[in-house]
Amino acid sequence: MVRRIAEVFESCLGPPPSGEVWIGDDAAVVARPQGRLVVATDAVVAGVHADLAVSGLADLGWKALTSTVSDIGAVGARPGHAVVDFCVPPATDVVLLASGVAEAAAEWSCPVVGGDVTQAAQLVVAVAVTGWLDGPEPPVLRSGASPGDRLFVTGPLGGSAAGLRLLRAGLVEPASALAAHLRPRARLREGACARRAGAAAMMDVSDGLALDLDRLARASGVGIALDTVPVAEGASEEEAMGGGEDYELVIAAPDVPRLAAAFATMELRPPIEIGRCTADPRQRTLQGRHFEPTGFQHDLG
Repeated sequence: MVRRIAEVFESCLGPPPSGEVWIGDDAAVVARPQGRLVVATDAVVAGVHADLAVSGLADLGWKALTSTVSDIGAVGARPGHAVVDFCVPPATDVVLLASGVAEAAAEWSCPVVGGDVTQAAQLVVAVAVTGWLDGPEPPVLRSGASPGDRLFVTGPLGGSAAGLRLLRAGLVEPASALAAHLRPRARLREGACARRAGAAAMMDVSDGLALDLDRLARASGVGIALDTVPVAEGASEEEAMGGGEDYELVIAAPDVPRLAAAFATMELRPPIEIGRCTADPRQRTLQGRHFEPTGFQHDLG
């Protein structure tokens, strides 16, 4: 089984560079690029993060790798290597599951260099990813925002939640919403660009804009005043605020022209301004009305 999985990854990523050891030994050996090391980990659980009645095993594998890579991009880093653990019930097509991971690994230039396969009662894909910070700029954390910083997102929100709703209803349009749920995108170039443009705080919108903004505000000791929320095609404002799994970045920036110019120079979609950080750490408003920090909660009790 390990050999077959290794063949899947090699078909997408090619063989390891000279001097490196990837899948097949007790530990991987990789070259260390110049820069500061970043590490992120995440897990996707069938029935919690993916509904296998409407999405496939390959889609779950894609989401598992992409969601972890997105965390690397959310501090402005670039991904390095991934290690993946498959915990699978009997009769699971592990090769199909691995194919989705491999496709994402190729897309984000993040080769899978090792991992494990074990039998379990519930399907879980756990991923750890290394990353690297190039250049002198510090990582962009969620704790760096100040009153007066403007808030941006890198794209419209709610597409993933809308896609899940449409799939469960047996609908196939709009296709963009289905793609947002089944094959989300990691905003790696946008994260690196925002970091170089002096972004003060940043995080990916994985659990819902309202909840993730609340986390950013609490970490930074600021309030949030939103003027607008960009809603993805086919989604509702409620899904945009609390649906989650969009993986767009929310950015707090003190220098708006610098951020806009940096995105334009890199030929990226312009960031969408949605509001500002305020001096009242209790404030959470959308067009003057209070909003609750709704979204996906990971708390166990």
